Amino acid sequence: MTEASGRMAQQLAKSVELPDFLRTAGTLTLADRQVLVQQALVLIEQNYVHLPLKIAMHAVNPVQRLRLLGLRLSRQSDATMDAEWRFHAELSEIFHSVRDLHTNYLLPQPFAGKIAYLPYQIEEYYDQGARHYVVTRVVEGFSAQGFGPGVEVTHWNGIPIERAVDVNAARYAGGNPAARHSRGLQSLTIRPLRIHIPPDESWVTLSYVNADGIAQELREKWRITDNLPPFVNADELSSAAVAQGLDLGTDEIGRAVRMLYVPQAITSQESADVAELTTEPAAGAAEVPTSMPGIFRARSVVTPSGTFGHIRVFSFNVNDPDGFVREFIRLIGLLPQDGLILDVRGNGGGHIYASEFMLQTLTPGAITPEPTQFITTPLNVRICKQHQENPTQQIDLGPWAPSMNQALETGAVYSGGFAITPADGANAIGQRYFGPVVLITDARCYSATDIFAAGFQDHQIGPVLGVDDNTGAGGANVWTHQLLKALLELPTPVPDSPYKQLPGEANMRVSIRRTLRVNSLAGTPVEDLGIVPDHRYHLTRRDLLEDNADLLERAGQLLSGLPVRRLDVEISGDSLTLRTHLLDRADVYLDGRPRLSADVGDSGVVTVTVPGLGAAGAIRVEGFQSGHFVAARTVTA
Repeated sequence: MTEASGRMAQQLAKSVELPDFLRTAGTLTLADRQVLVQQALVLIEQNYVHLPLKIAMHAVNPVQRLRLLGLRLSRQSDATMDAEWRFHAELSEIFHSVRDLHTNYLLPQPFAGKIAYLPYQIEEYYDQGARHYVVTRVVEGFSAQGFGPGVEVTHWNGIPIERAVDVNAARYAGGNPAARHSRGLQSLTIRPLRIHIPPDESWVTLSYVNADGIAQELREKWRITDNLPPFVNADELSSAAVAQGLDLGTDEIGRAVRMLYVPQAITSQESADVAELTTEPAAGAAEVPTSMPGIFRARSVVTPSGTFGHIRVFSFNVNDPDGFVREFIRLIGLLPQDGLILDVRGNGGGHIYASEFMLQTLTPGAITPEPTQFITTPLNVRICKQHQENPTQQIDLGPWAPSMNQALETGAVYSGGFAITPADGANAIGQRYFGPVVLITDARCYSATDIFAAGFQDHQIGPVLGVDDNTGAGGANVWTHQLLKALLELPTPVPDSPYKQLPGEANMRVSIRRTLRVNSLAGTPVEDLGIVPDHRYHLTRRDLLEDNADLLERAGQLLSGLPVRRLDVEISGDSLTLRTHLLDRADVYLDGRPRLSADVGDSGVVTVTVPGLGAAGAIRVEGFQSGHFVAARTVTA
């Protein structure tokens, strides 16, 4: 057992049963509840960018429901008010009704920072078009006779398992059926209490068929423990907080899964200084060690179609997007160059810069970051005006301010659309991988990961292979109540802020700027629609129990039909040597100005003299095949 595994085992040993935990809850006064409802009204009515869309698509009215809840509270007293769990349940349900995983009521203490879990994980696969549910992992140290990975689940508390998933899915936000179903399955065994009310049942009876085909039952109690903390503080005024695009539930569950099942991947910071990281390319089925094990997993995979690189990106939720991209470039440089399987399943998003900065490394073309819009309310206009000159040096809302002011006169619903990610940062590094790339998605890809998948598809980087019908469809930048409160009070406090301190360490989040797609789908919102894959794939039992073997084989088939290019650049004084594959022309630019166009012979190697090359600060080589721009390499002094 590793040191990290030992620490996690000690923490899980301190878990408490659900009834014991709930005895510590129930400290909100009637006045506290009224503050929470009033502040929810401020966020939903005056900040929430998707309110018109949600009313139209889901026939909901969260504003009226909050007003009615406030009215009921006004008729109660501290002696006659409802049980606290009823209040939390109703306020949570109002937020869930808009089916937006960015817009949440975050429960106060003692729920904050806790997870409820069962000691096993259930996932689904397809066999001849029918869904099946199987246990894939159990918590270390847990055992029960005849139970373990591979047993097939048939019933959940007496309900057929597929029906139980659907019933559970109806309780949780998700912009499309695929997203709701995925979260319904996930929350059967693990629930972050920060955003979900505790389970109704104290224990679960699981019916399953063991390896010998014998039907059995397992009864297990829900247990409560502390979750791993996030790397990013979304309440502090920082670039990571103001550029956040994150499904908090998926992020919380991702950290909990690492704690319960992969403790060796736990680090106290988002990156670690590891002196002994290998510089040797991965061969065969080798793993490539990373300084960010909670963010990346990189390895070489052997498939019937060839040997390819496979990199999982578990999260974009980092403080340092530049460091994130540097590590990604280092990893893909050590993987096979004949094709890359980029796997973002289960990635709930994070720093929007990180997601859009990464796109440039995979394509020669310029990246256009997604534009975003505010809804034009007086409160949002006020926030934009206060930060249009970037007084804190953390957030510049100047681009949005003129259209926001104009909208008050014209009646426009939304501001003009401007990118959160700086275009120069999204194109500063350029292409670093020249083989073909296939992107794997699922319904748990959300927010910044939706933005990444949309950018991947909109810039025609490669095929998208989806294990669900859509991504999670989270098309927004999200800000917390605490961050909104800080923004309106900076650089100097204001006496009339509508944002009040929330009681009991409660919090709320809201979609503040909606994102729109670019290029051929320019102007299409990501919210609720998501990204539809180019190829649909159904996970198999072998995928769940043998590390995605069939899924990687399918991805390999897609890669094997795509061209593998090469563009390497060597500089010596004013001499430029190019080593290429599947290119017939190369154009050379020095500091943004064209200097040379050279034909590349059949040998794939050409050396040319470029006057001024040695003194240039930025050298860019663009490769063409039959007149089509297909590769680029940027070198900076």
